[in-house]
Amino acid sequence: MEKKVQWVTVDAAKEGQRLDNFLSSQLKGLPKGRIYKMIRTGEVRINKGRCKPDSRVSAGDVVRIPPVDLEPPKEQIAHRGIQMKLSDALIYEDEDVLVLNKPAGLAVHGGSGLSTGLIEQLRLARPDEKFLELVHRLDRETSGCLLVARRPSALRRLHKQLRDQDKTLQKRYVALVAGKWPQYLVDVEAPLEKFERGGERIVQVTENGKPSHTRIRVLEQLDGCTLIEAEPVTGRTHQIRVHAAYYKHAVLGDPKYQHDDSRDQWRARGINGLCLHSRSIGFKGATGHQVTVVAPIPNPMQRFLVESGCDPDIY
Repeated sequence: MEKKVQWVTVDAAKEGQRLDNFLSSQLKGLPKGRIYKMIRTGEVRINKGRCKPDSRVSAGDVVRIPPVDLEPPKEQIAHRGIQMKLSDALIYEDEDVLVLNKPAGLAVHGGSGLSTGLIEQLRLARPDEKFLELVHRLDRETSGCLLVARRPSALRRLHKQLRDQDKTLQKRYVALVAGKWPQYLVDVEAPLEKFERGGERIVQVTENGKPSHTRIRVLEQLDGCTLIEAEPVTGRTHQIRVHAAYYKHAVLGDPKYQHDDSRDQWRARGINGLCLHSRSIGFKGATGHQVTVVAPIPNPMQRFLVESGCDPDIY
């Protein structure tokens, strides 16, 4: 039977969602690259108008979705190793949200060759929860605070806080970077562009990239490296990692953006993983009260800081 164009009306639960994420939920299993191509070529429309991947959908919008061939979605099965990690990962919970201390090496969702991820396994671990959605994402190699909404109204509110100019939702990272980060370099504003190379996603600073801004504060100058605090003003893919590497101070243990010889030297000193950690996240709750959640610094960062005579808890 010939597949037909779909005209999907956005319901209130999807209000404020990015178009690419909305399409992913409608076309489960379709690669993100195919979704971006459909949007770029005008096959996808919102209210008959052209749109972009980061366009926000509103309740009542009518989205044109072209006919596509989808593989039947794979049934999610509880992964014992991930389930064990999740049992220790919860660091904050209220009626609206969960905050998890995501372990390094765990993808936040399945895709790109991964059959499952944190959000899929979280839903299996909490079968009575009707709604669990990621508010934001972390790179697979990055550890720390990850915010999950438990109801549509919370997701809409928190997405609005992410977009607000006054940044009522604040994400604070700590990282170990190579060399001595200069004290004067407190604002990194370098445009970032994504590329696909050999099936791998790479981000680079280019003239045609999207405006990207990271605030940096030096916390400690250490032997051969610097402990920094990083606050992403914009939220581009790999933003902190690429901005650090662009100024020749790559995040230690970075498999994508630190030179191999430098990474090998630091591995000999005990750095065997990406030293980038989402240390805290702050947001306004449903009643307007401020919530701030802090995730303890993991190894190898914690071990290195202790060996360097630092107290990881004060940063």
